Amino acid sequence: MTMHSTLQRAFAIRRALKVISGLNNFDAANVAAVVKAAEIGGATFVDIAADVELVKLAKSITSLPVCVSAVEPDKFLQAVAAGADLIEIGNFDSFYAQGRTFAAPEVLALTRTTRALLPEITLSVTVPHILTLDKQVQLAEELVKAGADIIQTEGGTSSKPTHGGTLGLIEKATPTLAAAYEISRVVSVPVLCASGISNVTAPLATAAGAAGVGVGSAINQLNSEIAMIAAVRSLVEALATTNTSSHNFA
Repeated sequence: MTMHSTLQRAFAIRRALKVISGLNNFDAANVAAVVKAAEIGGATFVDIAADVELVKLAKSITSLPVCVSAVEPDKFLQAVAAGADLIEIGNFDSFYAQGRTFAAPEVLALTRTTRALLPEITLSVTVPHILTLDKQVQLAEELVKAGADIIQTEGGTSSKPTHGGTLGLIEKATPTLAAAYEISRVVSVPVLCASGISNVTAPLATAAGAAGVGVGSAINQLNSEIAMIAAVRSLVEALATTNTSSHNFA
């Protein structure tokens, strides 16, 4: 597996920013706006649903690496054939509201199946936040052994902020920050901290050991492309304030 050079560089200096349009977002106009904002704002890569037409659309309007997300391995085959640069098992947040959860054995099985189908593609896998922290760490180690090249954390839907403003933003990010801290200490691959991350907490994520952050609703739910671009730029600037000590991910 050869990771895209853009990703390698960003992960090495802990400044990777993934902009997520949403695993269940098939609104072409919204996806296009998110992708354009990611490029103009200076993001590292984009993450869209594993849909052939969306992949073609994204590839036609951006030079950024395009990641596709799904929880069904077969969907990755057509998306990769259409030009996707990397794949992500996860972005589970959208399923929790439906009462759909993902246990460790299922995530591990999905990873093994996907890796068998696509042995060369860069593979990112999300560790479900519904697991206890020690179980998240254990699963992350098993996922890397099964072929995961990037581990993503989550936790936005499990946090219950009780304050507004900056304190509320920190409270919202606490579960995914804790997971990034614990997991980054036991795996040799980049850890991407996602779910509930903002420009306030992005520097905390990299300080905790993450090689970058993934941000979705803080960008894709904005109602104008100008606002989306501003949000991406604020995240890029926040990450630029962090320690850039290089890390060589084996």
